[in-house]
Amino acid sequence: MSQALRAGAIVAACACASLPLAAEAEPPKVKVGSKAFTEGVVLGELATRMCAAGGAEVDHRRQLGGSVILFKALEAGEIDVYVEYTGTLAAELLHLPDARDLGAIRRALSDRGLVMSEPLGFDNTYALGVSGDLAAKKGLATVTQLATHRDLVFGISHELMERADGWPGLQRRYGLAPSELRPMDHDVAYKALAARQIDVMDLYTTDAEIASLGLTVLEDDRGYFPSYRAVIVHRAELATEAPECVTQLRRLEGAISAEAMRAMNARVKLEGQSEDVAAAEFLASRLDVESKVSAPTRFDRIAARTGEHLLLTFASLLAATALGVPLGVLCARFARLRHAVLGVAGVMQTVPSLALLVLLIPFLGIGTTPAIAALILYSLFPVVEGTVTGLSGIPAALRESAEALGLSRGFRLRSIELPLASPSIVSGVRTAAVLAVGTATIGAMVGAGGYGQPILTGVRLDSVPMILEGALPAAALAIAVQALFRGVERLVVPRGVSGGGSR
Repeated sequence: MSQALRAGAIVAACACASLPLAAEAEPPKVKVGSKAFTEGVVLGELATRMCAAGGAEVDHRRQLGGSVILFKALEAGEIDVYVEYTGTLAAELLHLPDARDLGAIRRALSDRGLVMSEPLGFDNTYALGVSGDLAAKKGLATVTQLATHRDLVFGISHELMERADGWPGLQRRYGLAPSELRPMDHDVAYKALAARQIDVMDLYTTDAEIASLGLTVLEDDRGYFPSYRAVIVHRAELATEAPECVTQLRRLEGAISAEAMRAMNARVKLEGQSEDVAAAEFLASRLDVESKVSAPTRFDRIAARTGEHLLLTFASLLAATALGVPLGVLCARFARLRHAVLGVAGVMQTVPSLALLVLLIPFLGIGTTPAIAALILYSLFPVVEGTVTGLSGIPAALRESAEALGLSRGFRLRSIELPLASPSIVSGVRTAAVLAVGTATIGAMVGAGGYGQPILTGVRLDSVPMILEGALPAAALAIAVQALFRGVERLVVPRGVSGGGSR
């Protein structure tokens, strides 16, 4: 008996001793974020592959948007690491006076629980650019000279329009007075400049299009733009959660020259190479880091995006319907509540979807949750309005007859009023569904995936097939949803009830 006990104790001790080893064997999980432009995605891939080389299980959340979205996500712990620029950190995110003072940037980040690497080796500052022909025709070499020509059309990226180190300050510093100012997507601006629809645009100095389009980069002769040196920013806890990942990331410090970055951008933007391949080839040649490149088929990509889009659409629609129909019932009974609810719901539809997503990040993080929450808010108005319209349109004589029969309010609502209002209710839900299908594409800006992912990538890479990979399935899904709700209407609307109110 004593031998059996000793044997059992030995087995238990061995099992307990193996638990830490099992826990240590599980790789740390690291989430890498990247901005919504080619260089940002390439840098995100570099960081992803270096963390994977350090033994981490890495999730690369691509093209999440601009600096504010990425920084908020990092502070909230929704991502662990991403590549930022010193000028952006100082002027836009931390509101520091000098982008050259890396010590001040590090201290400000440390106060937020964040750590910054040494610069990666290249400076990707902002600049203004014009076509080579226009520069030669008007004798343009500096931004100061640009200010004397007031007949030019400027195309300025949306982010630069609002940044602390952006267009308003630049305009004041140089006295720029364009004949027309067009805020636009950075990648679209290149196409507009090539088509001579604009004359001047803002550039990133490592953009591949500068050389391919023969553009002239105007000298910032009054030194407006600060230095934008690429650096890695990560949560301080990452050093203890995934130390090998951080060690590998540090190998990128000083390893990427401006020429190397431009070459990677060019391979992606001009030669059609994927960001994965460009990053893998650079790491293999420069740092002797080998990594696999997965190449899913178009069918696999569309299937994955369809699942994500259906989740966004129908999860938000079910929630909006479950909330909107009861709210519509209350609004139909109480006029003051109706005006308030419909007013607020109507205003919510006027808020730009990207702005709403950014506002939700501090509370809900990034990914599927904030996208669904935003879609619920957008879908409420047609559901509530359809319910109110249907219930308010019931003839008074029918209501009075039901009351005269002594039927309870709950029974009247379930058995008479809602069936009579069902055409309008279904119509409102159908409108919300179609709206959700289209609006869900913006969820890709916060890592929610869906059909917006290939659309954003296609715009960024000027790839019509990639755009169609998202746009055509989205259109097909909208048509399918319309047909689905026509069938639902035939099932739920009682015979003899007019469907004239349907849209």
